[in-house]
Amino acid sequence: MSTDAPKPTPRPGVPTPAAMKPHPPAADAPSATPAAPASNSTSFGRVADDGTVFVRTPDGEKEVGSYPEATHEEALAYFARKYDELAASANLLLQRVVQTDLSTQDGQASLKTLRQQVAEANVVGDLPALDNTVEQIATALSAKAEVESQARAEAKKEAAGQREALVAEAEKIAGQPVEKVQWKQSTSRMRELLDEWKALQRSQVRLDKETENALWARFSAARNSFDKTRRSHFAKLDEEHASAKAAKQKLVAEAEKLSTSTEWGPTASAFKRLMSDWKRAGRASRSDDDALWAKFKAAQDAFFNAKDEVVAAENVEFEANLKVKEELLAQAQALLPIKNLEQTKKDLHAIQDKWDAAGKVPRKDIDRMERGMRKVEQAIRDAEGAQWKKSDPELAARAGSFAAQLQKAVDDLQADLSAAEAAGDSKKAAKIGEELKAKQAWLDQAMGGVKEFGG
Repeated sequence: MSTDAPKPTPRPGVPTPAAMKPHPPAADAPSATPAAPASNSTSFGRVADDGTVFVRTPDGEKEVGSYPEATHEEALAYFARKYDELAASANLLLQRVVQTDLSTQDGQASLKTLRQQVAEANVVGDLPALDNTVEQIATALSAKAEVESQARAEAKKEAAGQREALVAEAEKIAGQPVEKVQWKQSTSRMRELLDEWKALQRSQVRLDKETENALWARFSAARNSFDKTRRSHFAKLDEEHASAKAAKQKLVAEAEKLSTSTEWGPTASAFKRLMSDWKRAGRASRSDDDALWAKFKAAQDAFFNAKDEVVAAENVEFEANLKVKEELLAQAQALLPIKNLEQTKKDLHAIQDKWDAAGKVPRKDIDRMERGMRKVEQAIRDAEGAQWKKSDPELAARAGSFAAQLQKAVDDLQADLSAAEAAGDSKKAAKIGEELKAKQAWLDQAMGGVKEFGG
């Protein structure tokens, strides 16, 4: 419209171009509508002779305003442009709803504004088509709301599942038998689970209050149960550590008293007992246990090092004694086999006197030397016992009497065997024969004993 055109003259009750300031576009719409191809919006209106502009609707014509002192074409074109702008805003909103990630909430706000603009619009164009676009937007938003609702439901389900997994792990940690808990690892994991819970609260959709509260109650109960068990465990552990520390302090004091003892045998046994008591005492805290063990071992080492020095000195002397005793043992072993018992006994007695005078030998050789000498001594004792048996008249008499009894029994059985055979009683003869065989064997042994005693 030219700047030289006459100014419109207002008419009562009918809006003029000056009075009809354009409504702001729908929310989120760009400030300027992109250029669009020419429309046929003017075909939906007419201009009366007095300049009043009308738009056709399904319910009949509707007056939309006037453009005084302008041509009918200019007036109609003005109101048609207003329609095109409004229709463009509606189509743009429809595209955003259908093709972008515009949220349902923002879309509904824009639709509300658009409906208000359409309701108040004084424009010329295809109003049913504009209403249809508005309804398409409403339908699309409804569908989008349903999709978003399903997505939220799925997101809540997934979020609940993730929370449930955290709760289940917390309950598993809290439910471990105390003796199997890895406290450092489990405590660290419990802290991580709480951090993960908070992170899920910040990043995920909110669960419904009932589900959220129920899961949190379980999670909190598991954490509290674990903390209570942990505190109880470490309180008990502190008591055990204190008890072990007190017991080991007493053992250290006793070990330090024994560390300067020169009673090697009894003190070595005492240290062995102290070591057993140490193991039974249990563990104190690591720092206390290490410090006490260092003191205990120092006392123990002091004693055994002194003992080893003395033993080493003694071994020098004992090695010389060993050489003497090895020669004496060889002399004793040369007495066997015995030829003259009385002379052998005299020779052994002389060797034994020298043996006792030779003194101690190294510990590692004691058993070998003692066994060698005992073997010689036992051989002489056995020979002496055998000689005594041969010279004992009482034993000889008993042996002869027993042999005589067996001889009589054998003679009687031989007579009975002859009688049974003469009578043809083979069964009886066989029985007597078996008995005779046994008695004859005994008689042979008895006669051997009689000959041993010189009978």
